[in-house]
Amino acid sequence: MLLKLVDLLIYEWAGFAPDSRLGGAIHFFVYDSLKILLLLLGLVFIIGIARTYLPQERLKQWINRGGIWGNTVAALLGAVTPFCSCSGIPIFISLLKAEAPLGVAFSFLITSPIINEYLVVLMASEFGMPITFAYIVCGLTIGILAGALMGKMKLERYLELDIMRGASEEESVRRYTIAERLRFGWGEAVTMFRQIWHWILLGVAVGAVIHSYVPQAAMERIIEATGVFSVPIATTLGVPMYANCAAIVPVAIVLFEKGIPLGTALSFMMAMAALSLPEAIMLRRVIKLPLIAIFFGITAVAIIATGYLLNELEPFLSR
Repeated sequence: MLLKLVDLLIYEWAGFAPDSRLGGAIHFFVYDSLKILLLLLGLVFIIGIARTYLPQERLKQWINRGGIWGNTVAALLGAVTPFCSCSGIPIFISLLKAEAPLGVAFSFLITSPIINEYLVVLMASEFGMPITFAYIVCGLTIGILAGALMGKMKLERYLELDIMRGASEEESVRRYTIAERLRFGWGEAVTMFRQIWHWILLGVAVGAVIHSYVPQAAMERIIEATGVFSVPIATTLGVPMYANCAAIVPVAIVLFEKGIPLGTALSFMMAMAALSLPEAIMLRRVIKLPLIAIFFGITAVAIIATGYLLNELEPFLSR
C-alpha cells in the first residue's frame, strides 16, 4: 500500500518519469524514508514495552559475576540499549564505577553501537531477516569475545579514574502498571524518533543519489581494484569517521545493491558505528592511550574477520 501511494504521489501527481534518474532518486527517498520511519516508530514502541520486563537487579548481579557469562549479559544489554559509540560511554563509566570487570564493561561498549533496536528495524526492512540475524550474531560475538579477551589481558592499570566502589545503593525493583509500560514504550519511541529522524533522512538521501546516479560498473571497478583487501580497507576507512547507524545503513544497502560484497559493506558500517575519533577523545578522560589503542585494534580485527566471514556466507544469506 505504501509503495502504491508513493508511486501515485511521485509519478502521477508530481509528474516525474519513472525511468528518469531524478524521478527514481526522489521515489527512492520518499518511499524508503516513510517505510523506515514508520517501522522504527512502531517497533521501538514494542521493544520499549518489552524492556520494562527486564529484571534490573538480576542484570546487575549477572554482570558483576564476570567471566564469559558477564560478557554475554553485558553484550545483550548493549544490544537492547539505543546508544551510539559516544553516548554509550557514560554507561561504560557507570559499569566501571559499579565494580563491573573491565572486560565486561568493554563488551557493553562494543556491542551497544553495533546492535540496537532501530538498527535491527532498518536492516530487517532492507536486507531481510537472514542477513539481519547473521549481523546480530556476529555483532554479539565480537562484543563477547573482544571483551573477554581484554578482560584476560589484565588492563586495569590503564584506567585513568579511581573507580568508585559501591557508587549507589541498590534500587528497589520497579513495578510497572500496564499504563506505565505503554507510556514508557511510547516515550522510548518518540525520543528515539526525535534523535535519529534527521540521520535517517540524510542516509536515505545519500543512498538515493548513489542508487540513481552512481553506475554499477563504477562500483564493480572499485571492488576489482581492492580485491581481497576490500574488507580491511573498508574497515580502516570507517574507523576515523563518525555516524549514527541510522545514516549509514541506507548507504550500506545501496553499496550492496551496486555490487559491493555484503561483508565489505557491513564491516564499513560496523567500523563507523563501533569506533570513531570522537569516541577515542571521550574515552581519553577515562582510560589511557595504550588501552584505547588496544580496544580499537582488537575491535577492528574482529570486524575485519567478520567481514570476510559474511563475504563467504553471502551466497547463502542472500537467497
